Amino acid sequence: MHLPLAMGVDMKLRYLADIRSIAFVAIYFGLVVAQWFFVPTNLFIALPVFVATCIFSWVGAVITHNSIHCPVFSGARSNRVFQILLSLTYGSAVSAFVPGHNLSHHKHTQTNRDVMRTSKARSQWNIVNLMVFAPRVAISIMRNDAAYVKAMKGQHRSWFRQYMVETYAVIGITGLLFIIDWKKAAAYWLIPHLYAAWGIISINFLQHDGCDQNHPFNHSRNFVGRTLNWFTFNNGYHGIHHEKPSLHWSLLREAHDEYLGPHIHPELDQKSLIVYVLKTFVFPGRRRRYDGGQVQLDPDSRDENWIPNPKENPEDLGALAA
Repeated sequence: MHLPLAMGVDMKLRYLADIRSIAFVAIYFGLVVAQWFFVPTNLFIALPVFVATCIFSWVGAVITHNSIHCPVFSGARSNRVFQILLSLTYGSAVSAFVPGHNLSHHKHTQTNRDVMRTSKARSQWNIVNLMVFAPRVAISIMRNDAAYVKAMKGQHRSWFRQYMVETYAVIGITGLLFIIDWKKAAAYWLIPHLYAAWGIISINFLQHDGCDQNHPFNHSRNFVGRTLNWFTFNNGYHGIHHEKPSLHWSLLREAHDEYLGPHIHPELDQKSLIVYVLKTFVFPGRRRRYDGGQVQLDPDSRDENWIPNPKENPEDLGALAA
């Protein structure tokens, strides 16, 4: 499907299902603009709209994740433009997903080369893990991204340029909004972005903690509810995404049912995210493996460098998919 041309950019979708992705991005920006200009003061209007903005900012991070693995448009220029818009939905450069997610988390899942591994949270009580996981991972991601950007500056100029454009767009728009009205910028722009960053990091704990990264099927936890997956672009089917990371999100449910469903441990196919969250973080709230055993944490919790050496791993330079 072709969308209307914009500034000479051919907006041809690779999958028709991504009309939903574009619509959700538009909804996010619509919510921000509506609050900025109309400033709802009635709590029964202001609170739901604010919560929706936070949720759609997080959804922007989910769409970012999808687009890095499987680009939305056929043309490279179209995808570069879309990445700038996506960067503004959740407040961080889309290209930064490459080092932290594609090349670290996917290639080295739950090892010391995975900057998002769940062992960064060390408590046997999951409510404590929920509080400390995102901040600890965020620090590792920032260090990892800085090292990767430095390496790519001289090795993969096109990736580096795109990263810088996205970064300057986020910093520039954010700074402009704070200059115009810092209170609105904080409420309608910054806080939703912070929520999105916290959410996209924290979901990794739900998807992997207590799983077996060395097992062919039981390496990830899935949330298979239909409603949840409609709003999150089938990101509940996380196991099959690790098996086939470049597979478009619209095809994940069928692939899960065919390849993982018959073999995966039943506790790793959770029907309700809400029920799982209550059991995991409220009651009983103890940290457990999917089979009921106690999670054994590696005593060495330090990050191990994986930044590619261009002479040894030229295929890793600026890769856009794991």
